[in-house]
Amino acid sequence: MGSQSAGCVIFSFEMGLHVLLYWPNIIGVDGWLARRLCQSSRFGAWLDVVVDNLGRGMLWSLLFKWGWLVFALEWCVFVCNHNARGDQWKSSFITSPQLIQAIMANGFRTPLGTWVVSGLHGLPLWLYGCQWGLLTHWLFVPPWIQALGTLLLTAGRLLALSVEIWCIWTHIEYLTNEETQEAKN
Repeated sequence: MGSQSAGCVIFSFEMGLHVLLYWPNIIGVDGWLARRLCQSSRFGAWLDVVVDNLGRGMLWSLLFKWGWLVFALEWCVFVCNHNARGDQWKSSFITSPQLIQAIMANGFRTPLGTWVVSGLHGLPLWLYGCQWGLLTHWLFVPPWIQALGTLLLTAGRLLALSVEIWCIWTHIEYLTNEETQEAKN
């Protein structure tokens, strides 16, 4: 009836709408908790990125008038990755340039990947904390650490931008190659 995979029993019948009731999907997080409860799903992988994009998009829009550009870029990357690669998008970079492979290695679980994810997720939070004085008045972070943190997180976000541009470009190539193949047939 089922097989064993990473400590979770996988049944041969197709999962239905009950995945909507998985705890990680109810709370909007499909990472650690999903693996812990053996409740990982394609829907959860999709939902995790949607929730992340919405949260970051709202922060970027609060921070800057042009914040919607970052929001739009992240949604374009989401569409490009999940359209062709689905829930396996993190492991589909084996033919990418070396820098992209290094960033994406082991699902971002490397020092470089951690730096990039920190820039992606942490920069808007950090900037929000700086803008509203939360780092200074609540956490008592000295100005020089705020500046250093901003610099390091910005560099991580720029590295994330390099991956995002590559993802969009390869998706454009995929779409145009498909049309070239159709024209030949």
